[in-house]
Amino acid sequence: MLDWSKCPAVEHSPAKVSGEWVFVGTRLPVRALFENLESGASLDEFVEWFPGVTREQAAAVLAHAERSLATA
Repeated sequence: MLDWSKCPAVEHSPAKVSGEWVFVGTRLPVRALFENLESGASLDEFVEWFPGVTREQAAAVLAHAERSLATA
């Protein structure tokens, strides 16, 4: 399982979206990025559709997921 606490682009709080991991400063769950990419969206489209998320945040989430696969 991914340890999202080591990714500075995300945060979680029981008071936000039922404690789901969200992009810092938003209420947008991290899973929304993966769902959109799986549906064929590009990274640029994702950040256009969700203006509260920066391209850097989205890229950091993807890099974190990639690093965790390399160490699994």
